Amino acid sequence: MSGGDMAKPLLGHQNTERDPSIMPAAGRTIGVLGSGDFARSLTIRLVCSGFKVVVGSRNPKRKAGLFPSAAEVTFQAEAVKKTDVIFVAVFREHYSTLCDLADVLAGKILVDVSNNTEINHHKESNAEYLASLFPACTVVKGFNVVSAWTLQSGARDGNKQVPICSNNQEAKRTVAEIAQVMGFTPVDMGCMSSACEIENIPLRLLPAWKIPIFLALGLFLCFFTYNLVRQVIHPYIREQKNKFYKIPVEVVNTTLPCVAYVMLSLVYLPGVLAACSQLYYGTKYRRFPDWLDQWLQHRKQIGLLSFFCAALHAVYSLCLPMRRSHRYQLIETAIKQAVEKKMNIWVEEEVWRMEIYISVGIIALGLLSLLAITSLPSIANSLNWREFSFIQSTLGFIALVISTLHTLTYGWSRAFDENQYKFYLPPTYTLTLLVPCTVILAKVVFSLPCIRQRLLRIRRGWEKGRYVKFVLPSATGEYSSGETSSNV
Repeated sequence: MSGGDMAKPLLGHQNTERDPSIMPAAGRTIGVLGSGDFARSLTIRLVCSGFKVVVGSRNPKRKAGLFPSAAEVTFQAEAVKKTDVIFVAVFREHYSTLCDLADVLAGKILVDVSNNTEINHHKESNAEYLASLFPACTVVKGFNVVSAWTLQSGARDGNKQVPICSNNQEAKRTVAEIAQVMGFTPVDMGCMSSACEIENIPLRLLPAWKIPIFLALGLFLCFFTYNLVRQVIHPYIREQKNKFYKIPVEVVNTTLPCVAYVMLSLVYLPGVLAACSQLYYGTKYRRFPDWLDQWLQHRKQIGLLSFFCAALHAVYSLCLPMRRSHRYQLIETAIKQAVEKKMNIWVEEEVWRMEIYISVGIIALGLLSLLAITSLPSIANSLNWREFSFIQSTLGFIALVISTLHTLTYGWSRAFDENQYKFYLPPTYTLTLLVPCTVILAKVVFSLPCIRQRLLRIRRGWEKGRYVKFVLPSATGEYSSGETSSNV
């Protein structure tokens, strides 16, 4: 990128909605040590936020063209002298090159933005190592979770939270003010001992998705094997027909809706189990088992994977008529009807079944799309709690009911056809109905007034067997204390 391009950063405008208490932070001079990609992006963001930036480089003449013209690029020692807050945008292995600046850096605030290549790669965090090299400085860990792209494009296109930690409260407050002026949300993570945890954040690969992904893969393998036996292995053994061509598309397309349907029901099943636990123990203050607690925390990821499988199912279904095998089967059927002189093959029941099946499926996919979109933070933040709860809870349950109707119309009366039981195995869709129907039945039971009122009281703090103290006047005029159960 040329110097002229760098002078016109990607930020189209500055953040105008700022806290008046942090406005004095804008306009101060900030130092940046380093001339890499992150240092350049950080400089752009600081300049666009109203700060004066001095960049310290070992080769200022060669690097000056890479930075915006509003930033001053000079030698490291000169940059350090002109500011009290310095972003150290160099790798850990290059910290020792700054030791010659120890005297000039004394009393300064150093913001460590570095990351490691592996989780817990070193015994101590980078920030703690930097603090050990410069004991006369105050080190603050922060901005390491922000990418160079986010710095240039704006916080609106990335995560706005910036974890910050330090042993000095005043230094943390100063860096937090700078982060707010830049449009980010600082998160106080405590003292410097939290630096290791902060540095591990960018290195974790989808930590909240591991269990849901393994769950989805497990369900897919189970249903895929089941469908493979019914659709491919059975005709090969019993009728000596080679139908292995069905594996890439048809067997996969039969498996995907099963996974999506069961995963959707697993989003609402832990809520049912939690409600049963609260009703049984008569309190909301008893901790759920760890497995149920983890299940409740992963509902969002499970729901998004359900939508992903449902969307793939829709795409696969649209592609079914494009297969060469489907064309051959149509021609074969047409020839057979011509030989048998069948002029009318219209079956009213099958026509209605397919029309209802497709229509209900489209509605279910539309509701799942709405649930997936509103689960995104950028959309969820624009909704109040009642709106979010209505979409995720009420409309989500309606999506489960409509998905059940979609499955039932697919099966229609074929569940009672003995030819559908291959190797005495029931059709796949009958197995998928077990968990969703259990959830729907439980929801209907919980909606009964007697149970609904009791559950509502528990969630508002009522507890079974809790004793409430009271004071009553005695016959002599003195007051005596007693207690009664809240069940009365």
